Amino acid sequence: MFVYSVKSNQLKPFFVMSFVVLSIVVLVFLIKTDKTKQTASVEKSFEAETCEQRLFFLSSFGWKADEKSEEVSEVIIPEEFDEVYTSYNELQKQQGFDLSPFAGKRVKKWTYTIVNYPGYENRDCIKATLLVFDGQVIGGDICSVELEGFMHSFDMNQNEGTST
Repeated sequence: MFVYSVKSNQLKPFFVMSFVVLSIVVLVFLIKTDKTKQTASVEKSFEAETCEQRLFFLSSFGWKADEKSEEVSEVIIPEEFDEVYTSYNELQKQQGFDLSPFAGKRVKKWTYTIVNYPGYENRDCIKATLLVFDGQVIGGDICSVELEGFMHSFDMNQNEGTST
């Protein structure tokens, strides 16, 4: 039988070095995570006070909008959502928005023609709608205004839409 004994003063440097190495690993991980969050916030800006900001928002999803087609109107988000608004808000929630906090509020509805929708290039039937409150995008969609149209999130890779 083999017995090995270790004095406590021999273990102290091992624990100190282990603690230092573990601290460095955690610090590197936290710095990398923080940079990822900063990059993500730069990629998608929800600011929408100017036409340039709204077009940048759409381009962050890959869409090219015709600036000359810009239209604006005001809409009031209903106090109580009916079946249509409930369904529309589900679409908003899928893309990280929620219209519930804006119930009863007056918002601006900006509309642009999308000129690079696959299969519909340079046609006037694909629209991007941005709902804006206090200069920030709070929701919206990409849709076809054709008779048997569709509606889906801002995600360019969205293949299945909701019929309009």
